[in-house]
Parts: sequence; C-alpha cells; structure tokens
Amino acid sequence: MMSSILLVDDEPEILAAWRLILESEGYEVCCASNGAEALACLLVHMPDLIVTDWMMPIMGGAELCRRVKAMPQFANVPILVHTAVPPGEGDAQYWNACLLKPIGADLFLTTIAQLCSLRH
Repeated sequence: MMSSILLVDDEPEILAAWRLILESEGYEVCCASNGAEALACLLVHMPDLIVTDWMMPIMGGAELCRRVKAMPQFANVPILVHTAVPPGEGDAQYWNACLLKPIGADLFLTTIAQLCSLRH
C-alpha cells in the first residue's frame, strides 16, 4: 500500500506538476489550493503526509500547520513545508521539514519518502 499525500498549494501549475510526479511514483494524492480546503480534505481522508505551501490566500501554511497539530487525530501526521519564502523559526515546531522552491524532483521525492516512512 503506497502512502497518501495531501498536497496544498495555491498555484495550479505547481499542484498539477507535483501531483503528476507523485502519482507516477505510486503515491495517492489529494490536492487543495489553500489551508481551508486542506482542512476539508482531512475530514474525509487521513493522509500519511501533508505537503503545504506557506504563503496562500484564505488560509496560509502557518495556520494550517497549527490547526492540524492541534487536532489529536492528525497530530502525528508529518508536514513538509514547500515554499519560496522561508517560514519564521517560531513556526518550526509545527512542521517536520522545509524545502525551498524551486526544488528538484529527486530531493523532493527523497524527502517525501523519508517523511512517509515515519507513518509506517
């Protein structure tokens, strides 16, 4: 059983590109374009990993990470922040890893595999 990933980004091209890459590697992928949509996805689907952008409209990555970690059923789901703008140090407690855009597919996939292994 391959891992499932919740992919959150407000740029449709980025969502589509990473979804294609992840699905070609055998991952099950659910997409959301902001934190609010991501929380709605979580209500119907428990992912093995959340990959989120930081700067998004409606609800950004910081708020999403805080809310996810506050919910006991999701507190152990690892979070990978994938962003062009480095988050503040004070938010580091809410995520497991941070990769700065643009990122090569190899490093992205290696990091995802490592984080998914935390759940299995």
